[in-house]
Amino acid sequence: MKKVKNLPENRVIYHDQSKSVGERAKSKLFGVVYSRTALVFLLLLFQIGLMMYTFVYLEAYSGYLYGIFVVLSVFAVVYIINDKGDPAFKMTWLLFVLLVPVSGVGVYIFTRMEIGTKYIGKRLAKLRIETEPYMRQNDDIVDAMKSSRLANTNLSLFLYKQVGFPTYGNTAAQFFPLGDDKFPVLLRELRRAHRFIFMEYFIVEEGVMWNAVLDILRRKVEEGVEVRFLYDGFCSVSQLPYEYPSELKQMGIACKQYAPIKPILSTSQNNRDHRKICVIDGKVAFTGGVNLADEYINRKVRFGHWKDTAIMLKGDAVQSFTMMFLQMWNIDERQPEDYRRYLSQKHKGFRREYGYMIPYGDSPYDNENVGEEVYLHILNHAKKYVHIMTPYLILDSEMLTGLTRAAKSGIEVQIIMPHIPDKPYAFYLAKTYYAELLESGVQIFEYTPGFVHAKIFTSDDDTATVGTVNLDFRSLYLHFECGVFIYHNPVVYDIEKDFQETLKKCQKITLTEVQGRSLLIKIYGQLLRLIAPLM
Repeated sequence: MKKVKNLPENRVIYHDQSKSVGERAKSKLFGVVYSRTALVFLLLLFQIGLMMYTFVYLEAYSGYLYGIFVVLSVFAVVYIINDKGDPAFKMTWLLFVLLVPVSGVGVYIFTRMEIGTKYIGKRLAKLRIETEPYMRQNDDIVDAMKSSRLANTNLSLFLYKQVGFPTYGNTAAQFFPLGDDKFPVLLRELRRAHRFIFMEYFIVEEGVMWNAVLDILRRKVEEGVEVRFLYDGFCSVSQLPYEYPSELKQMGIACKQYAPIKPILSTSQNNRDHRKICVIDGKVAFTGGVNLADEYINRKVRFGHWKDTAIMLKGDAVQSFTMMFLQMWNIDERQPEDYRRYLSQKHKGFRREYGYMIPYGDSPYDNENVGEEVYLHILNHAKKYVHIMTPYLILDSEMLTGLTRAAKSGIEVQIIMPHIPDKPYAFYLAKTYYAELLESGVQIFEYTPGFVHAKIFTSDDDTATVGTVNLDFRSLYLHFECGVFIYHNPVVYDIEKDFQETLKKCQKITLTEVQGRSLLIKIYGQLLRLIAPLM
């Protein structure tokens, strides 16, 4: 056995080193090939193949049915054009339906008639009503914000009236420029838990980080602390065994996978839980880009140095993250939830030095693009600058217009992107937007030490948002996301300071460099852009 030292507060985690690297790799490969996950994916591939074969057969051998599908494609085109939604999605579907009428119409009908997504949407709407009494807006705080900046009051009213997220004061915040910085503080706060711990993450992988967290969770359960752990079901593909929730339940930890990968072809499996939330006793909350895996704290190197960010809140605003977690937890629950027992005492009055906090969530089922609304609000109301970090840059027309219009209006718009990508296809696709952005005055930088996974906007030394929302279609439209909008809190200075420090490690992208890319790379990126909304 080999010790892994230098953990916070001298914690030591042990890993089995009895096998060679090659033996462990073979063992893991064997486990993947013969696991339930492999069987699930084989069945899904079989269903996709069968569906596409049916469409191809109909298109090739049945003139009568082909004529019916051509008529259906005309109706589908009319429906798509008049349907609500982003123009980029419409254009992609129109292209698919017109180029391959049978397959295009078939797949489109399948996605539009999906029963699972409608059920989840209705269930979430009901849960929002259930939690509404615990998410009340304090009018005094909104009035105070109005006297400072009316535009932010408008955002506050939108987030509260349309999706139920109130504005809070009396909330302190600590910003973490790296996952390495968040890790020891997360462990410290978990050790301090007395009543409950709620954790919701997109990626969980065994290693130094997760083992240290799990060690604390086990001890907290023994102390009588209620622990609930929710993670996205896609982890069962490569990070965790399919039966992992049962293992945690044996430790006393209530655990669920959101939308576990099942052998039933369903479009609802395309909507992943990309949020990162940790709530402790209703008094402390964490969010940001940092998942529970070793690359996020640079204990494992995948794409150079991993640049990520997170934020910790202490105070009244934590209550929204508590309710966000419970809403997601109870999607498939039939037992009533006692929400009141997880509330914490709110502070009296309003301390102006803490400014304003609006924690927000984004759902693919509520017809509101909350993450994009927050980003566009910052772009549209900036007076001096907007500084952005994002790992992906796959833009819809509104976001592209927002970025270019701000730059053309004299606002300094700077974007930090990775220099070493985690997904090459997403990187090449992002570069198709570079020329238009640069020509409008947007400045683009790439983080030369490695990969940027942070998702932050800062503006004018008084406004920022930190969360999980990437600048791509999946985050803006398809995933569950979360973040916190911050105004006039001292933590904004820390976020902007980190941006400036990160900028020193970046190379500036020039229009000459973009135009000098190889023809093959340009064609590859442009072809990917045709299907960007569906990626």
